[in-house]
Amino acid sequence: MAKAEIQWGQNGIVDDTARQFYERMVNMKFVCAGKAMFEAGNVGGTGQLSSCFVLPITDSIQDIFKTLGEAAVVHKNNGGTGFNFSKIRPHGDKVRNVPKASSGPVDFIRAFSAALSQILQGAKRQGANIAILNADHPDIIEFITMKDEDGTIKNFNVSVGVTNAFMEAVQGNRDWNLINPRNGEVWKTMKARDLFHLIAEHAWSSGDPGLAFLDRMEQDNPTPSIGKLEATNPCGEIALLPYESCNLTSVVLNNHVKKNTKGAWEIDWDDLEKSVRLGIRFLDDMIEVNAYALDAIRQMVKEGNRRIGLGVMGFAHMLYMMGVPYDSEEAVRIAERVAKFMRKKAEEMSIELGKERGAFPNFDVSIYAGSAERYRNCALMMIAPTGTTSLLADTSSGIEPVFSLVQVRRSFNEDNRKNAPTKSFTIVDPVFSTFLQDTFDEKTQEKILNQILKDGDLEQVKELSKEQKRRFITTHQIKPEWHIKIQSAWQKWIDNSVSKTINFSHDATIEDVKKAYMMGWKMGLKGITIYRDGSKMDQVLNVAGKESKVSKDAQSEKQNESQHVAHAHKSRSNEKEICPECASASLKFESGCVSCPDCGWSRCTL
Repeated sequence: MAKAEIQWGQNGIVDDTARQFYERMVNMKFVCAGKAMFEAGNVGGTGQLSSCFVLPITDSIQDIFKTLGEAAVVHKNNGGTGFNFSKIRPHGDKVRNVPKASSGPVDFIRAFSAALSQILQGAKRQGANIAILNADHPDIIEFITMKDEDGTIKNFNVSVGVTNAFMEAVQGNRDWNLINPRNGEVWKTMKARDLFHLIAEHAWSSGDPGLAFLDRMEQDNPTPSIGKLEATNPCGEIALLPYESCNLTSVVLNNHVKKNTKGAWEIDWDDLEKSVRLGIRFLDDMIEVNAYALDAIRQMVKEGNRRIGLGVMGFAHMLYMMGVPYDSEEAVRIAERVAKFMRKKAEEMSIELGKERGAFPNFDVSIYAGSAERYRNCALMMIAPTGTTSLLADTSSGIEPVFSLVQVRRSFNEDNRKNAPTKSFTIVDPVFSTFLQDTFDEKTQEKILNQILKDGDLEQVKELSKEQKRRFITTHQIKPEWHIKIQSAWQKWIDNSVSKTINFSHDATIEDVKKAYMMGWKMGLKGITIYRDGSKMDQVLNVAGKESKVSKDAQSEKQNESQHVAHAHKSRSNEKEICPECASASLKFESGCVSCPDCGWSRCTL
């Protein structure tokens, strides 16, 4: 990564910067995306350090299949892709005055899924994709229900793009027009609340679709004259213009705390500043040393916006160490304070790099044109799921709460041709483990852990005080509104976007989902994904000791979707982990996604 420094520094700058990067990474102060970690310096790799891309979709058969070809090249180089299919004319529309000739976006999504499923990344898995369709498209109902009807769309996540106008129409119980994108004419009119209910009903039953709040995304577009932000990468943490990519690194927050004079943990702001500044430098260097699969991507990324995404992981662990419950106003205040601090330091560093290296090439057509703040990068921060990299850093993922204090995981032996789980082992949350070791003798520790394995939480653990139980709260004890408050606190200062799951108990209703959607919109989220525990029999994540309660009605539902993979932990050792599409036991957990190498099914977060 540091070799880019030679363009702007004297002899020795490369070695000096490399040492600084190494110090931050080896001490787990920040961790770059798994894609970059694998590719950087790997002579046998592709050199493509970016994880995900957005590619354009227009209402032209030539352009649609040109984009499919470009997506194939990106996938060949181990990238994922995001698309917004809303410009395609609806199913049954006329083509060259031939009535009812149009296939519509859903058919093209099926074609993309089928084609891209043939490309194995690393000979093991298919790349991740996301398809977005706006709520005013005539085929929106077919889009929402397309996974109900068949099992062909296995490697795409889906999300509905909604505007402020749509959410206001839902609030006012008004009519909602579905508009033909070919000519702008009203195709059909329906009640906004009926469409909203259908979205919520499907999310309640399966986790799909998510919502992308388009106006909020566009609000932070630094180059609106170039294009609109209408699509995201497959995990949703970054909204991108066509041909932009996401270049990601995450700061490990719980490794930026120190003990004060009273022996309590507090944030080490000086160390955090150092990580933020080096993280921004690291990501700007990444753009320089990156290999670009398409000229259009190189022009948009390196010679255009130079968008980067510095994020965080370990937020829940930091709260554990500081003794702050996740579902508290204090946690919300800490989230906002840390996010504001990081954004300020990231901007300062980008301005410094702008003075040293020059502003991003599209600066003069950006919202910053004419100002003295000549940023090196058009946008700076995001929060990714960090599904795999958080395991490497032995910390909690992204800004998610800890899912379970005790887990049973399965290891995968790469020499096993079927890539099947070969060994199970128990993992105790590291912060909770340290707390137990500092507080109890070995016999009591073992008793507490056995109780958690049996029950799944601390509720029946008599050795812990009420305050201690509140401190070590886990995902399913947290009400949805607190998930939204935490996400909103971070999003307030994040110029890209935030990937997070809003978890619901199995007993939650469709109305509860609607309330969460409304709350998320009002609180300024750019996207929202919900998951109701046990809404699919084959969910890959279960709390030790507590299997999800799946009713007979739920069991009769079609099982071709799975849980939001921001939490893709393995299930208990006596449970068989299988693909919900083909029943294969070869599920792969990587880069915030779970996928099946046998049939191509995958699930990521929005």
